Amino acid sequence: MKKSIMFLCTGNSCRSQMAEGFCRHLWSNKFNVYSAGTKKHGMNERALKVMKEAGIDISSQFSKITDELPKITFDYIITVCDSAKENCPYFPVGKVIHVGFQDPPALTKDMTNEDEILKVYRRVRDEIELTIKNLPSILGEK
Repeated sequence: MKKSIMFLCTGNSCRSQMAEGFCRHLWSNKFNVYSAGTKKHGMNERALKVMKEAGIDISSQFSKITDELPKITFDYIITVCDSAKENCPYFPVGKVIHVGFQDPPALTKDMTNEDEILKVYRRVRDEIELTIKNLPSILGEK
């Protein structure tokens, strides 16, 4: 039986969306995958772009809060930013794991060079991909 994972971030626009996309791509045979935010910020266009460069289309995903997810019991809640870790809603069951990543929109807010901005998004994307590739090990799953 597949276990359920929710990736939780502040706005569910970038990091948690990337994590959901990679996890669906790599581990859909092992996990039911969801993402949500403590708030809803909409999808980040640069996140869509750098994921597409990596061969993963997340354009059908959408920004949502936890109340909009199916009413299921999550086996794992993975917070991907410090704010979500600190403000994680209570879930009666499931293991909460924190794997933090830097926030590309915050890191690039004062930047104007699109190539430099995308480098930041690609770096964070690659860090997320590496983590998701190792997810079963991180979770203690075989």
